[in-house]
Amino acid sequence: MSDIPSQKKKKGRKILETAILIILFFIGFAFLLVIGENKIVYHPSKYPAGYWQPESYGLQVEDIYFNAPDGVKLHAWFIPARNPSATLLWYHGNAGNLTHRLDNILELRPLRLNIFIFDYRGYGRSEGKPDQNGIFQDSQAAYDYLTLNKNIAPENLFLFGRSLGGVCAIEIASKNKAAGLIVESAFTSAREMADKMFPFFPLKFLLRNKYNAIGTIASVNMSKLFLHGTEDELVPYSMGQKLFKAAREPKEFYAIKGAGHNDTYSVGGKEYIDTLELFIQKSLHKKIAS
Repeated sequence: MSDIPSQKKKKGRKILETAILIILFFIGFAFLLVIGENKIVYHPSKYPAGYWQPESYGLQVEDIYFNAPDGVKLHAWFIPARNPSATLLWYHGNAGNLTHRLDNILELRPLRLNIFIFDYRGYGRSEGKPDQNGIFQDSQAAYDYLTLNKNIAPENLFLFGRSLGGVCAIEIASKNKAAGLIVESAFTSAREMADKMFPFFPLKFLLRNKYNAIGTIASVNMSKLFLHGTEDELVPYSMGQKLFKAAREPKEFYAIKGAGHNDTYSVGGKEYIDTLELFIQKSLHKKIAS
């Protein structure tokens, strides 16, 4: 009988030790995620990775270099259209570089748009390393280059962003003028994405990258088009709907049925192109009418 209390103590100690090990494991794992946050968020492909012969695709491209406000040198392509109806400033997602959007650029040729696509710091031929503050600086610098150096009138300029680029486009639209904002497959905030990716860890309170699109979109006054694949495996379709709901009028939402995160334009096909064209023409007409 005297051994029973001793056995209970041993069992209790074992449970306590196991609990401490589990807690330490979770703390250690969370620490590793936090210090490696930028490697989780950003997946740049540096030059020469990619497809750097756009002429082989039949595209006339002007190589452009410009500086962010902090002096980081950035690289872009300006792709002119014949008799352009407007200019599209393209904010791409968190992976690859601008060359990985060549097939998408080709699909947009029926829209007769000049396209200005640039790489954030750390991507492609752009210098530096990505972080939220830097990428927002790069996003504003791209807008400034187009409007000041290329003399593109804001009323003839559309801001287009996909995924992380959608969040950047929203940020720029909240502070600048343009004919319209096109947001595709974008997330609501970095915190909500953290909850989705790591549901058992309260990492959202430790993130350095906030990317609060849901808190910014309500301050955007220009015409807005939201697009999202119904089968998006990375950014939930519900996030696109939530962003749309938080936005003020005028706004439109296009559900790309059956599309995932990276195949929106190929799955959407002609209907996708027609939706973009109708939005662009309506937005330009509003500017002309006003």
